[in-house]
Amino acid sequence: MSEVAIVGVGCVGFRPITPELSYKELMFEAAVKAYEDAGGINPREDVDVFVTCAEDYLEGFSIFDEFVPDQLGAALRHLFTVSGDGMLGLATAYMLIKTGYFDTVVVEAHSKASDILTYMDIVQFGLDPIFNRPLGGHPYYIAGLEMNRYLHETGTTEEQCAQVVVKNKKNAILNPHAAYGAKITLDQVMRSERLFHPLKKLEISTPADGCIVLVLASENVAEKLTDKPVWVKGVGWCTETPSLETRDWTRAVYTRLAAEMAYKEAKISNPWRDIDFAEIHDMFAYKELQHMEALKLCDYGMAGKLTEEGLTALDGEFPVNPSGGLLGMGYGLEASGLQKVLEVVLQLRGEADARQVEDAEVGLAHTWRGIPTATGAVAVLSNVK
Repeated sequence: MSEVAIVGVGCVGFRPITPELSYKELMFEAAVKAYEDAGGINPREDVDVFVTCAEDYLEGFSIFDEFVPDQLGAALRHLFTVSGDGMLGLATAYMLIKTGYFDTVVVEAHSKASDILTYMDIVQFGLDPIFNRPLGGHPYYIAGLEMNRYLHETGTTEEQCAQVVVKNKKNAILNPHAAYGAKITLDQVMRSERLFHPLKKLEISTPADGCIVLVLASENVAEKLTDKPVWVKGVGWCTETPSLETRDWTRAVYTRLAAEMAYKEAKISNPWRDIDFAEIHDMFAYKELQHMEALKLCDYGMAGKLTEEGLTALDGEFPVNPSGGLLGMGYGLEASGLQKVLEVVLQLRGEADARQVEDAEVGLAHTWRGIPTATGAVAVLSNVK
């Protein structure tokens, strides 16, 4: 089967608020940039399939994909809707091309979080309606409970979790797409308000507006469109139990299973050795550490120590979230996975400027759909076919 490459990327944002742009304008501007980046393709003539990633509850519209085609140049064309994170859309596009029936697929995911007045009510609605939802309260209490259990079981310290915030926000200063870059100290994180014990305010990513569009192509088409294709070597995804009562509160099982699937396809036997850097979902600071362990980038309970020792810093042995992560870029709702993919693509093309990882050939992108789900996805990308 044909190899699959990412041949074009377009990004608008990420910013805390975009009052001058509607979600349609965000999508249009990102699409224009992606098509230009992919050799100036014409979406009406050169694209076989379009994929949009959106959840009706977040958009405020029923059957949201009705409002998608015009902005992408996809009117009267094949359009698939993935009600999930953008990296699940990437996996969908990858499989479509692998069938051999399609050569070029466009994937779109966006966030207009600033338009949502009742975001936490929407998150609460995702909880089990009988056992969990009636408990009420802010749904992030789930993260506080999980963090507390994770720290207890692994011996990870609160200071090690706080170091993730310091690192990621510092990296974000170097990223023009990041909304929340800052030079903060460990003490500032530790002294920030405890919102959901032991989770602190600065350890929670803040929503941001933005949009990312990717153009994927089969091997023959990719090499005609760009001299810097980024090859998708493996993808994996998993949805674990939706029940809070039956899931593992210490390990990110969904990430481990998704990673095993992606590593098998990409022929990755030792992730720390075979991969040069990683973009990992860090909606909450402790989740970066938990996900590192689930991705087999280190032994169980060791992620905090590696972070504390600087091995995951931008100039460390294995950089994690050189983009600044979601803590630095902002939480992009269903676009979060494509935020990760965007950074990996830029790094592998040598276009990450001041945050460039030296001699990067293989990168990992990881996402989690957020509370209350246990859905994750992993992609291994390379600039070498």
